[in-house]
Amino acid sequence: MAEKGALLPAYLIVGPDELKRKQSVARLRARVDGPFAMFNLEEVTVTADLEPAELLSSLNTLPMGAERRVVVLEATDRLAKPISETLVDYLADPNTSCTLALVTPSLAKSTRLYKAFAGVGPRSVIECAAKKGRDLPPYVQKLAASHGVSIGYEAARELLARVGDSTTMLDTQIKALAALLGGSGTITPEFVAANVARVAEVKPWEFLDCLCSRDAHRALALYRLLDGSAIGLLSLVTGRLRELVCARSLDARGSAALLAEELGKQDWQVKNHVRWARGFARGELEALLCECARVERALKSGAEPKDEMVRLIARVCGAH
Repeated sequence: MAEKGALLPAYLIVGPDELKRKQSVARLRARVDGPFAMFNLEEVTVTADLEPAELLSSLNTLPMGAERRVVVLEATDRLAKPISETLVDYLADPNTSCTLALVTPSLAKSTRLYKAFAGVGPRSVIECAAKKGRDLPPYVQKLAASHGVSIGYEAARELLARVGDSTTMLDTQIKALAALLGGSGTITPEFVAANVARVAEVKPWEFLDCLCSRDAHRALALYRLLDGSAIGLLSLVTGRLRELVCARSLDARGSAALLAEELGKQDWQVKNHVRWARGFARGELEALLCECARVERALKSGAEPKDEMVRLIARVCGAH
């Protein structure tokens, strides 16, 4: 967004990152002050009965007792064509004493409306792209710092596993955890587990990571929350064990740096594999692969899936 004193006539605040969208709108709201602030800030939620003429009237209204009005247009769904076309026409010659902000989770770059906003001026499109999986833990750490506390990488992963990747939800939960800590200190994985309810669906990779860490208690707890067939999950377990065999073999030859290339994965996806592989005794991973083959035969012969999987999890974790 332009610096103070240099607002553009229009901004498109677009993308799935809800917190970033809210922060961008908050910065715009902060630009409207004075005794006529309520008049000079209008926030409109797009509904089916919003009339183009009504919207144009708002956009063309002159500010009262100030240099600029701000109109925030919240669109959670695709804009109706009459509204979209009205905005395209308006943006060709916008009211210079008004700043329009269209806030929406998505808008294709190929649309006339997107191009109309992009043509308003530099930085008129504020992209609020979703964070990628590997970027989320560092992002959570930055959020924690903004609330006066710190959170380790593993604790950040635990929080993500429990609440999902909604940036608004993450910020809310961190704010609550910071308050519980009195506004300072460190958020640990145990503190997250004790104070944050799980609302996000368990991801298979989360279960597999616990299995590789040989954390029997947590692996069994996550297994009970997983959906899907036992055969499908067994296939994932077998695949991960094979990856660990590869990791140990490369590690023994001093070539652990080649693991990601050998497995066709990104470095961040296998950053713990060598450490995990070292946690198994010689021949243990191969024996576990044989056990996976036995479990597969048992499952296909009608054995109780839960019993077989619990025994396998216990054995992988060294608790059986």
